[in-house]
Amino acid sequence: MKRLPIGILGSGKGSNCRAILERIRSGDLAAEARVVISDVLDAPILEIAREFSVANAYLPPGQFRTRLEPQAEEEVVRMLRDAGVHLVVLAGFMRVLHAPMLRAFPQRIINIHPSLLPKYPGLEAWKQALTAGETVTGCTVHYIDEKVDHGQIIARREVAILPHDTAESLHARIQIAEHELYPVAIGGFCEKYAASSA
Repeated sequence: MKRLPIGILGSGKGSNCRAILERIRSGDLAAEARVVISDVLDAPILEIAREFSVANAYLPPGQFRTRLEPQAEEEVVRMLRDAGVHLVVLAGFMRVLHAPMLRAFPQRIINIHPSLLPKYPGLEAWKQALTAGETVTGCTVHYIDEKVDHGQIIARREVAILPHDTAESLHARIQIAEHELYPVAIGGFCEKYAASSA
């Protein structure tokens, strides 16, 4: 079966990146991680990439806090294309992507968000759900578009909010659900890719 070439972008700890790379290594996910790119020089996600012998790179993001400089975004496109990436997987990437990436990888950039979108987009969504008094939240895999946490939904998984939950305990359970859901969602792309290139 032909393996789906993926590129992973992340800014932080990389726990979803680790979950994906573990599934690839175990043979449960017919993908090949070609490159891991971070906008944070010492992000743990880069260390995880090295641990799994995946090519990795730091990309200086420029002066903006929530997005990449246009030339930096063009550089990400170049790096992903050079690596032969078919699907771009965001794993805790804290910057909004714009035209260069969206044009280069139409309907081929996905993200996972810690809420049941369209509810609670944005930062610390689990805290938003807790504050609102919800009894259920979860995580959502979705396509990236020009708006934050907005694109078409691919898959969701519910997580119950327990009476004594804190933000930390709830977030920990959502992350467990993310680590299960994200590789499953990527698996759907692997199947389509294998079928299209058969």
